[in-house]
Amino acid sequence: MCLAIPAKIIDKPEDSPVATVDILGVKRQVNIMMVPGAKLEDYILVHAGFAIEVISEQFAEETLEIIKEYGIPTEYEEIDVEEAEAS
Repeated sequence: MCLAIPAKIIDKPEDSPVATVDILGVKRQVNIMMVPGAKLEDYILVHAGFAIEVISEQFAEETLEIIKEYGIPTEYEEIDVEEAEAS
């Protein structure tokens, strides 16, 4: 199953297809070439590092609340490589 997650564009350089987004407090770089109308402060759906649709703020907030409610992991945890190899 694939999941696209809402994100807010927080930095969008004029001459770059890459924008910085905020996803539940985590900042990521995403390619926005598929949503040419996206602008600073817009909410977008992000899948596999690409923005696939501009969405409303209301839809973004409702979706993020569902994600938080069901405990879907939203941040990567640090992995202790030595501990992982030992188990």
